[in-house]
Amino acid sequence: MQKEVVLYKAEDGQINFEVKIVNETVWLTLNQIADLFERDKSVISRHMKNIYGSNELKRNSTVAFFATVQKEGDRNIVRNLEYYNLDAILSIGYRVNSKRGTEFRKWATNILKQHIVNGYTINEKRLQQRLDKLEEMAKIIDMISRTSGEIAMTDEQVKGLLKVTA
Repeated sequence: MQKEVVLYKAEDGQINFEVKIVNETVWLTLNQIADLFERDKSVISRHMKNIYGSNELKRNSTVAFFATVQKEGDRNIVRNLEYYNLDAILSIGYRVNSKRGTEFRKWATNILKQHIVNGYTINEKRLQQRLDKLEEMAKIIDMISRTSGEIAMTDEQVKGLLKVTA
């Protein structure tokens, strides 16, 4: 599944990525990580090599390949790109020496501190999206209950209504 989320907002307000979210974790490409921390891809690659070389993380559990559409000239090309999960992004973030890396470390440390103190962390944007979806479903259920009470419906009509709401 693909969604747009704000990973964190840098002091200059420039960070906003289209990211992949699969199995409740964030996945970024090497280019996106380099952009996030304002470092060259070679620097990020070197950090990744050291992270895997020191067994801080296991490559097979932090890397995945996803088919991704890229614009090349006038054409849209599907490429199988390497993505790194949140564990890898966090590990790189704690190694990168840049202003953006420092901002990221402060942000990540604050989130971790909130989680430790509160026992949970709330993603308000995601919570609001789910509340909006819940309200929408409540309206649909209300409409179906009013309609079904007023009109005798066949099984096929009921199935049709349920398909529309799914």
